[in-house]
Amino acid sequence: MDCPLPPSTRAQLSAVEAIRTRRSVRAFTAEPVPRETVEFILSLASRAPSGSNIQPWKVYVIAGAPRHALSAELQAAHFDPTDAEGGEEYQYYPTQWFEPYLARRRKIGWDLYGTLGIAKGDKEAMARQHARNYDFFGAPVGLFFTLDRRMELGSWLDLGMFMENVMVAARGLGLDTCPQAAFNKYHRIVSRHLGIPDTEILASGMALGHADPDAPENRLETERAPVSEFTRFTGF
Repeated sequence: MDCPLPPSTRAQLSAVEAIRTRRSVRAFTAEPVPRETVEFILSLASRAPSGSNIQPWKVYVIAGAPRHALSAELQAAHFDPTDAEGGEEYQYYPTQWFEPYLARRRKIGWDLYGTLGIAKGDKEAMARQHARNYDFFGAPVGLFFTLDRRMELGSWLDLGMFMENVMVAARGLGLDTCPQAAFNKYHRIVSRHLGIPDTEILASGMALGHADPDAPENRLETERAPVSEFTRFTGF
């Protein structure tokens, strides 16, 4: 595959280092990411596997003034209790939480709020922090991933692998990302700004840019369960 490295690229990490250092960054600098770099990342990511090589993913990329206009409307909707634009298209989380997933979810939430000095019960501060999703946490580039509504669960698996490739490729070039399901609540607003047709379902958004090294939330390191906790080996 002819996929030359864009001249604007600063760094190249090994695949191991890119995976090991990938994280969900929640504070970015305003430093722009050139279109050629985004195209290179998406070209690499397109090597993701998909059933029968159907490559079901679609990507919408936004930056500059259109990104700011979208963020302004999304944040206004977030803080308006009468807004009628909201509404999830699909259920991301279980309707009833259970262990060990409930404890993990609570831990990351309180760990994040702790780094930001947000106390338990401070709903206003939590709402303000959640609203930062809709400004892509300050990242200059936003990506949105969709599927044709006629696709089945297999294509959602394909899309997940493609999105992981996007994040690892970005990290390999010295950039950071944050996958964001928060946008799903306002899929109508996103679709209107980006011209996403009704035949496609918005699966996720993603922030892309340079991590802010001075932001306390970017010093948060999430824990991972050991291999022994989620793996069963047979025949070794």
